[in-house]
Amino acid sequence: MLIGLIRHGLTDWNAEGKIQGQSDIPLNDEGRRQAEMLGDRLLQEPYHWDYCITSSLSRAAETGKIVAAKLGIPLLEPDHRIRERAYGQVEGMTAAAREAKWGKDWNQLTLGQESDAALQVRGLAFLEDLSARYPDQNVLVISHGGFLAQLYTALYKDKYSERLGNLSLTILEKNEQEWNPLLYNCTRHILQNQR
Repeated sequence: MLIGLIRHGLTDWNAEGKIQGQSDIPLNDEGRRQAEMLGDRLLQEPYHWDYCITSSLSRAAETGKIVAAKLGIPLLEPDHRIRERAYGQVEGMTAAAREAKWGKDWNQLTLGQESDAALQVRGLAFLEDLSARYPDQNVLVISHGGFLAQLYTALYKDKYSERLGNLSLTILEKNEQEWNPLLYNCTRHILQNQR
């Protein structure tokens, strides 16, 4: 089984450096273009994808709709477990605004944000369920940067820590109980098409 983990395309809040969390911010035109580029790339690669599943937030759902249509594969019902981390009071704020209000260590405060541990638990539960339901299939999963970063921490500890790019592709292969990374945080399809 292969799972292709993808961060959704660009939104206006991404471009402005605002934390989105579970605020339902749509893709912008550049995000839609990025999704088209990823779909084109996936058509050229040797991997075959059977299904696509997304978070229930519109930026991930629209990314998935574009990619699944390009590949001609079914889009499964959205899964709330792969939604972005809930960031509570800091949603909609830039780094400068967060630091001005709460200081550099704002993320150590209790401001309504979901914990790393809770995010990792729901991420691992989702992976386990997906592999039980589709053990011989290859599934694209369109989710969010904060969520995916914590899933990678749960799977690989501190091995991967670079910031995940919009429309980045990570491919994991299920090998008995292990998820072996074949590709990590690759944005080649975007870099090749920059204007």
